[in-house]
Amino acid sequence: MLKRFFQAINDLFRNALRTSLMLFKIIIPISIATRLLQQWGVVDQFGILLGPVMELVGLPGQMGLVWATAMVTNIYGGMVVFATVAPGLDLTVAQVTVLCTMILVAHALPVELRIAQKAGTRFRASVMIRVFGALLLGWLLHLSYQLSGTLQHANQALWNPPVVDPTWSAWLLAELRNMLIIFLIILTLMAVLQIMKKLGITTLMTRLLEPLLKLLGMSRDAAPVTIIGMTLGLSYGGGLIIQEAQSGRLSKRDLFASVTLMGLCHSIFEDTLLMMVLGAHLSGIFWGRLIFSLLAIFLLVRLINKLPEHLFERYLVRRVPVIGANTADRVTG
Repeated sequence: MLKRFFQAINDLFRNALRTSLMLFKIIIPISIATRLLQQWGVVDQFGILLGPVMELVGLPGQMGLVWATAMVTNIYGGMVVFATVAPGLDLTVAQVTVLCTMILVAHALPVELRIAQKAGTRFRASVMIRVFGALLLGWLLHLSYQLSGTLQHANQALWNPPVVDPTWSAWLLAELRNMLIIFLIILTLMAVLQIMKKLGITTLMTRLLEPLLKLLGMSRDAAPVTIIGMTLGLSYGGGLIIQEAQSGRLSKRDLFASVTLMGLCHSIFEDTLLMMVLGAHLSGIFWGRLIFSLLAIFLLVRLINKLPEHLFERYLVRRVPVIGANTADRVTG
């Protein structure tokens, strides 16, 4: 029994390392490119271009830089810029909620869209859905807050970021720390998934989600990977998501719907708490995003089901090499 235990631990560690390395191959080059874009001022110019767009959702043009930074880097980068730009703008809770909700829908796009692409979705389709989805949701929230007169009081952020060291050495140390955290999260997640499977919790959760997925037009096979993406996020759960896509268990339409749902609404606990620190309200960053995402997938699934197969494969999905169910079983437990 002891020998089997250590063998299981060894297999778990190997699978976590293999999955992490696959994810790092995506993250590392994109992180370097993103760092260079920041150094060259490309992100700042992108923010300036977004200025007029932000006014459509009731935000000052300066917030374009905040959203641009979050889209190109990550939520934390957007938070740092927000803390620099926001003072003196007299933002309301409604405005901050609109901005933060848009950030939650569209952030860290270079990394997350590459992960979605590796999982079998087309890059251009994913970027359009997330960016235009963020704008549409932001506009709907702005309109609802404006017409109802809610959340119009002054915003009070609860967090002031520390001074960021701009040197390359500090950036490298931060990235190495992030890689270690990602590996530990994947290792923990794989262990938890194995325990959940042994206890029958995975089967129970799949059964509980089956009616919702059926309503959305997705099969029950999409439940485990959808749970991973919506709770952990694409960056942390990305390796497992790609492995599931390569297992061949999901149809292309289920896979596209699942990855798209994860793109619109992922890391629902951690990221929501981060935005609350900036003063955003749950009505937008949690309920608004969740309801909008589910409704969007409900409509999207019905749209793609009417598409001819050749158009669906040409514009929405791409080929994913199938490794086989045995490998995927070892990964997802």
